[in-house]
Amino acid sequence: MSFRVFAVFNFKDEVEPSLQLIGAAERAVFRRPKIMQPTQDILAEEVPVALVYNGISHVVMMATPKDLEAFAIGFSLSEGIIEHPREIFGMDVVPACNGMEVRIELSSRRFMGLKERRRALAGRTGCGVCGVEQLNDIGKPIQPLPFSQTFDLAYLDHALRHLNDVQPVGRETGCTHAAAWVMPSGELVGGHEDVGRHVALDKLLGHRAQEGSRWQLGAALVSSRASYEMVQKSAMCGVEILFAVSAATTLAVEVAERCNLTLVGFCKPGRATIYTHPQRLIGE
Repeated sequence: MSFRVFAVFNFKDEVEPSLQLIGAAERAVFRRPKIMQPTQDILAEEVPVALVYNGISHVVMMATPKDLEAFAIGFSLSEGIIEHPREIFGMDVVPACNGMEVRIELSSRRFMGLKERRRALAGRTGCGVCGVEQLNDIGKPIQPLPFSQTFDLAYLDHALRHLNDVQPVGRETGCTHAAAWVMPSGELVGGHEDVGRHVALDKLLGHRAQEGSRWQLGAALVSSRASYEMVQKSAMCGVEILFAVSAATTLAVEVAERCNLTLVGFCKPGRATIYTHPQRLIGE
């Protein structure tokens, strides 16, 4: 599998080198009380990112233009387009139409499956749950997760204290979500950020898949709330434990219960709300 990145978004040339960040840009703003006096501020970038499989555009997402290869792999896995990164034969990231285009070469078997899915969606009006016949069809069939590990909550506190470390753009702008992998030791690895919480998680899932067995044990940690889509994406990629800094929704809890995922919300040092399958957690 070969990846090529032809361009990335970055600051304008006039920004001081010490402030340069991929995924951020400097803009003039006006602040109270001197609302007529411009000053410079740093903003997170948000651009359309098209995922193009074997020459066919499948979806356009608004995202921060960094770590797009990991995003494409994670999205492909969490949406059931592929089952393993090796089913992607090549990938190019190129600028296109005021945004970015990720051109993905799929195996012929996976591309045929994707075309069948696209035909099933053809002609239906768009909505948040497009492509389903009835509400009972929401969600993807997910193999129940195994109970193959435990996690000591004492190590979660260490990870939470360092979550901000994986958000360089977020620290400057206050505008990104983070997703990182927490090793059983509490070490944070593979941190990613994005203006979209789902995209940040997909970036993490794609990175984790590339690491293979080295990141098999541990948990996903997100700086956002846990929606059912976050739970579903995690379960599709074999993640047994999902920690969220904010709350979980009712549907997220239902999906987590059904697929054997341990879902934990309101994560703060010394605090957490465990919604489902607490048997994977030890300590206090």
